[in-house]
Amino acid sequence: MLTTSARLLELLSLLQSRRDWSGSELAWRLEVDVRTIRRDIERLRALGYPVSAARGVAGGYRLGAGASLPPLLLDGEEAVAVAVALGTAASAGVDGIEETSVRALTKLEGLLPTPLRRRVAALSATLVRYPGRGPTVSADTLVAIAAAARDLERLRFDYDDREGAHSRRLVEPHSLVHNGRRWYLVAWDCGREDWRTFRVDRIQPRLSTDRRFAPRTPPATDIAAYVADGIASTRERHHAEILLHAPLAELSGRVPGYVGTLEALDARSCLLRSSADWLGGLAVYVADIGVDFEVREPPELVELVAQLAERFARAARPARRS
Repeated sequence: MLTTSARLLELLSLLQSRRDWSGSELAWRLEVDVRTIRRDIERLRALGYPVSAARGVAGGYRLGAGASLPPLLLDGEEAVAVAVALGTAASAGVDGIEETSVRALTKLEGLLPTPLRRRVAALSATLVRYPGRGPTVSADTLVAIAAAARDLERLRFDYDDREGAHSRRLVEPHSLVHNGRRWYLVAWDCGREDWRTFRVDRIQPRLSTDRRFAPRTPPATDIAAYVADGIASTRERHHAEILLHAPLAELSGRVPGYVGTLEALDARSCLLRSSADWLGGLAVYVADIGVDFEVREPPELVELVAQLAERFARAARPARRS
């Protein structure tokens, strides 16, 4: 059985992982009786943690927001993971995140044991931050959406679509997806009675939560692929299918989601579905992936690739000496 101090830390961890817990659930998790849970809750309150309790059948315990952030307990791998996340936060597309992440990383390094501090310091010294290329979003907006999804609360917000049309939406939020350029919200739209994908930078900041909802079966098992498919099918004028002669495992890390979707055809090839306003840019990008390929459609791209091949071949010939 855990000692009292170890049990308090485990109890605190459980309360932080979910919004509501019944006393019997906590007792079962910690292998103690409900009376011990009550005493441990009082100990946490004495330490300054605002734990609320509700009586009755639907009652239970909830950890509220305190006046300050409680101490974090991280093992070595967790500390390095946090350092990596803070160091690369500049590419996350969140307003003001870079300066805040640097401050947090400095505080983290000051609290680490010497061996871990050296590992994190080596990482910080060699890490070069590359800013994101997409529009930025508010951290408060992301937190509000994530909290509503976690707590199964409907979300109301103002939204501007790609044509600039303004609307008021009531949704059941499911997931936030970041594709390296933009943030997207996948949610059940209560007004349209269907799943929708919203660009978070187009969500107006007047967010408000509504009553709770029962979880729905998501529109796809792979939500990231679902968002990528939606982006590829709606954002651009030209849609293309390109056969790449390389296995999916080799290409998945080299073709980001905002370019298109990859589908394995067999052990040695896969299909890239992409879209673009400028076919010339897509042709050059696909050639630069570094594997042999065949354009299946559209015919305009097939013809353009042939023209570019001849042009590049001429450019690669050595100039004749006079």
